[in-house]
Amino acid sequence: MSQADLLEQDPVFQLKGSMLAITVMELAHNDLERLDQQLAAKVAQAPNFFSNTPLVLALDKLPEGEGSLDLGALMALCRNHGLRTLAVRANREDDIAAASALDLPVLPPSGARERPVDPTGGSSTAKKPEKPAEPEVKPSKIITSPVRGGQQIYAQGGDLIVLAPVSAGAELLADGNIHVYAPMRGRALAGIKGNAKARIFCQQMGAELLSIAGQYKVAEDLRRDPLWGEAVHVSLSGDVLNITRL
Repeated sequence: MSQADLLEQDPVFQLKGSMLAITVMELAHNDLERLDQQLAAKVAQAPNFFSNTPLVLALDKLPEGEGSLDLGALMALCRNHGLRTLAVRANREDDIAAASALDLPVLPPSGARERPVDPTGGSSTAKKPEKPAEPEVKPSKIITSPVRGGQQIYAQGGDLIVLAPVSAGAELLADGNIHVYAPMRGRALAGIKGNAKARIFCQQMGAELLSIAGQYKVAEDLRRDPLWGEAVHVSLSGDVLNITRL
């Protein structure tokens, strides 16, 4: 058998798609000292959120006239707080050149609407007094069709109820509880604004990740659980996820 035949029959790699939870940090000012202080405060409030978190640095909203950004120093600062930079989003030539010099992928400015993330679950300090407060509890969001890989469904202010299978690569998020009355193979994140009393109910646990109020278990941990593949109830006790049979 020739070497070419061997290469065709025994490939060394495969290219696969994946849905990863990646945080975007959008910089409003070129002020690393203040950024360091503000990140330190956030880490103190929500240390689990800042543990090896994949990060895209968005530099495309930086105002003109604040000087050149030291991208290497910015990445080091983020790394010190548990944020791992995967790429940058930039439109200025000097930022693009700095990223290329550091062998970082450069993404174009995003036209997508991005949802602000508060890892502490607290309220924003910049509130508009004229806007009425949203009710604490909203009606449950009910999904009756299969949730496919790449889809993300968020139940804001309430529970999420799914009556169909959830595929690998799909992501369910809720401020309240998550109920899945079918096989669950994706990611389920309940209580994402810090509600430690939130619960997750799965008819058949095969999840890639289960999380309540920032505490989580990934597939490697879940597969070792004797209830893998069973109907389970997930709750949070302190910093530990408890998985019990339904």
